[in-house]
Amino acid sequence: MENADHGSEVPEESAPIPLTEPAGGTPPVVADVAALREACRRLAEGSGSVAVDTERASGYRYWPKAYLVQIRREGAGTFLVDPIPLRDELAPLADVLGTTEWVLHAASQDLPCLDELDLRPPSLFDTELAGRLAGYERVALGTLVEALLGYQLEKGHSAADWSKRPLPQDWLNYAALDVELLVPLREKLEAELSAQGKLEWARQEFEAVRLAPAPAPRAEPWRRTSGIHKIRTARGLAAVRALWEARDELARKRDRAPSRILPDSAIVNAVLSDARTATDLQALPVFGGRVQRRYTSNWLRHLQASRTLPQSELPSPSVPNDGPPPPNRWADKDPDAAARLAAARAALTGIAEHHRLPVENLLLPDLLRRTCWRPPDDRSPEGVAAVLAEHGARPWQIELTANEISKALHVQA
Repeated sequence: MENADHGSEVPEESAPIPLTEPAGGTPPVVADVAALREACRRLAEGSGSVAVDTERASGYRYWPKAYLVQIRREGAGTFLVDPIPLRDELAPLADVLGTTEWVLHAASQDLPCLDELDLRPPSLFDTELAGRLAGYERVALGTLVEALLGYQLEKGHSAADWSKRPLPQDWLNYAALDVELLVPLREKLEAELSAQGKLEWARQEFEAVRLAPAPAPRAEPWRRTSGIHKIRTARGLAAVRALWEARDELARKRDRAPSRILPDSAIVNAVLSDARTATDLQALPVFGGRVQRRYTSNWLRHLQASRTLPQSELPSPSVPNDGPPPPNRWADKDPDAAARLAAARAALTGIAEHHRLPVENLLLPDLLRRTCWRPPDDRSPEGVAAVLAEHGARPWQIELTANEISKALHVQA
């Protein structure tokens, strides 16, 4: 049964209307080829943009893959596709979805796991990003739906273990609601952006998100261990690295979130206590648990290996960084650079406020810092524009900021 359009009329300004289930009911999960073929037929017969969302199992599984794909299109209804049993059968879905615009909320979170399924949008509208550009301070899906459409979405299962099978009915209901109003929300936001003269800005941002490459792997991901600041020596950092890498290997093999194998706090405690025996280790929080006791010898082996590393193989106590130092150190290291950054920040804050934009959406803070720390030889607006473009700034961002940054680059302490 085709879902009714909740978004066809906006309720009068009053208390938001709770939306506890999709208008056409929660559809069954598409989990076999026959059901997928029927879903693709109906989607092909639908019209307009398609709303797309995914559910992952962050915090439960190692790999950030999609365990459910939600799709809705006018004239077709809502579909909940289980990509696990259909992993090698999704070509027909890719064909159907490859012919029209996708509407997602916070698309950068969903596109990588969809790309893994060979599902890629030919064009994109990101409702979260649109909300930011339109000047909304709070851009969660539920918040925007309530503000612009007058409905209150049922929430509560975003952090659930979506790898669980079968998926509970209330989870499926929640998942279906996430795409129920995405297209009506898109229409509202597009109208607002157009009225504010920002629609072309938004289109450039959406395309940048759609074409963004996968982020490069971190050089030393173990340095992000929570609590690592308590470790003061290179030898201690080597022990953190050893336990982190051992945990990561085990998490990969078991497809479990690393924190469920061993929390960061346990790694730091083991290093600070200098545990050398099974008794020492099992006396610490977490390590004395029934499951953890099975891995005691594994953790001890890696701790011992870190103690015998030659000095040349110990990690540097300082974090490798190819960028400028933290801005709070600039005044001492390079007063002129500090003056440039202060002037540029003030100018960009003024531009952002004038256009009702978050300043971080006007220009990436890291790009601004790098440009002020080591300015280009050509500090003219044209020279600055070339540098910004080289580092991925969009044309609308360059148009708004290049002149002011150029002025700031001529400031001296």
